[in-house]
Amino acid sequence: MAVYTPVGEDALERFLAGYRLGSLQRFEPIPEGIDNTNYLLEASSGRYVLTLFENRLDQANLMFFVDLMDYLSARDIPCPVPIRRINGVSLTPLAGRTALIVTFLEGEQDPSAFRAIGEALARLHLAGTGFPSTRINDLGLEGWHHLAAQTSCRADDLVPGLAERIADTLTDLSATWPEGLPSGAIHADLFPDNAVFRKGLISGIYDFYFACTDAFAYDLAITQVAWVMDPEGRFDAAAAVEVEKGYEAIRPLEAAESLALPVLRRGAALRFLLTRLYDWLYPAPAAVMTLKDPLEYLRKLDGLS
Repeated sequence: MAVYTPVGEDALERFLAGYRLGSLQRFEPIPEGIDNTNYLLEASSGRYVLTLFENRLDQANLMFFVDLMDYLSARDIPCPVPIRRINGVSLTPLAGRTALIVTFLEGEQDPSAFRAIGEALARLHLAGTGFPSTRINDLGLEGWHHLAAQTSCRADDLVPGLAERIADTLTDLSATWPEGLPSGAIHADLFPDNAVFRKGLISGIYDFYFACTDAFAYDLAITQVAWVMDPEGRFDAAAAVEVEKGYEAIRPLEAAESLALPVLRRGAALRFLLTRLYDWLYPAPAAVMTLKDPLEYLRKLDGLS
């Protein structure tokens, strides 16, 4: 949630005239993240998040994200609800970008809520059963090969031998990546800063803009890597078990899913190494953005090897 596209107050007022949100009371940028521009929007009717989708994101995918949030929220998953304009449309132009307003979810981050996040992820997977749309995971194996090719010529500028390490890991994962696991709509980016809690219970899951159709166990592996590994690459096995127990309390894993988790966790670490590496080497111009250290995920990959 970086800030690439500024929005002037006059343009915002004209934009909001197409909604039934009441009067504007507060408007400020949300600097965290990388891919889109986000603003906190407070109106007399409540608090919202305004997202402007940047050119980094394929515009053809936007309705998948909107429809998935609608589908999940209708099934009691605490996710942002897309707000329609008076004419019934949710996606609309603003400042040269496609924009979306969603509800703001109240709560506090809790990076130690391991069992609760496992339960929440399993509920999300079950609630998404029957969702009619699909979206290929463009950050799966094929996408990793593409990112590796784009970064290989400069990867060693960051740390010697990095390009070869990525290539070797890709070769290994391509040979061992599990196929045929239970799949459906997944979040694919459930980091601690994308979840909020109240009194130990999940109250909101944010940022569905990497959501896609893929293996449920891969989504669990992403969540484990994001929640139970520290920046130095240390893997908290007990915390990982808590996440898994929480998940299985709602949706028991098949044997093949459990066996696949170590490989899936390595894939998750490689994914974030590659995306962070690309952003580090080829940063997009932004008014406000803090780049994330790709070497954190090299250390995590080492910790999972």
